[in-house]
Amino acid sequence: MKAPTPASGLIIVDKPAGWTSHDVVSKLRRLAGTRRVGHAGTLDPMATGVLVVGVEKATRLLGHLALTEKVYDGTIRLGVSTNTDDADGEVVAVASAAGVTPEAVAAGVAELTGTIMQIPPQVSAIKVNGQRAYRRARAGEEVELTARPVTVHSFEVTAFRPGEDAAAATKIVDVDVTVRCSSGTYIRALARDLGERLGVGGHLTYLRRTRVGPYSLAQARTIEQLSRSCEIMPIGEAVAAAFPRREVTAEQARVIAHGGRLPAAGLGPGPVGVFAPDGTLLALVEERGGQARPLAVFVP
Repeated sequence: MKAPTPASGLIIVDKPAGWTSHDVVSKLRRLAGTRRVGHAGTLDPMATGVLVVGVEKATRLLGHLALTEKVYDGTIRLGVSTNTDDADGEVVAVASAAGVTPEAVAAGVAELTGTIMQIPPQVSAIKVNGQRAYRRARAGEEVELTARPVTVHSFEVTAFRPGEDAAAATKIVDVDVTVRCSSGTYIRALARDLGERLGVGGHLTYLRRTRVGPYSLAQARTIEQLSRSCEIMPIGEAVAAAFPRREVTAEQARVIAHGGRLPAAGLGPGPVGVFAPDGTLLALVEERGGQARPLAVFVP
């Protein structure tokens, strides 16, 4: 007897600290009973929070979901720099942050808000000549990464906590922040750049992603919860939450199901979810030049 096909949809995971995004995917392949599992938007091992995982046909959504804005809570430690720009790295520089004031931090944060040019961390997944930067950096190579435009929609300081880092034997300031930003923004790099602007260096000691597009911690489930019950958000529900919805006639549904194009409906430049009269998800389309052309078709 043929095994049933696993459901297609999204799993919103609350990633635990110490796990890589690939660790989560490997676990969910076993829980969902399929190899066809992927994730949208990598989280570093140190980070926790929202990781969007696609199962079966929903893996085709991931590239589009990865482009949506994200929200993070984090802690930046001023006075200590590391080679990874976070607490997982080795300390490379120490400078007393005793003279850093809340006003100076606010000014530095303001300079890092809006559309900025950001150099990714040396230890990152950016490809340099076909190889991941982190692999080259860990091999002892000095990686030359170019600045890229990213958008920091908001960068809010929620706490300013002077103290001392006993291991580094220096005065530090821990700054708690909430950041809403575009895809491709490195919060570690914001920590590094804020420290540089203040002349004392800095790195990230805590990071929790609270939202990816429309998906938040409210929908997220821990690995432990998913091990008890692997809840998969149906693919149609996932698309309706993330993208504008377009309902079509039976004839238009037939055209879309065969990869054809429809007249644009004026629903914007991003992906649009197209649904049949019975509510079945048919496709993601993109409106361009007066036409809606399929990006991904989900019906057989």
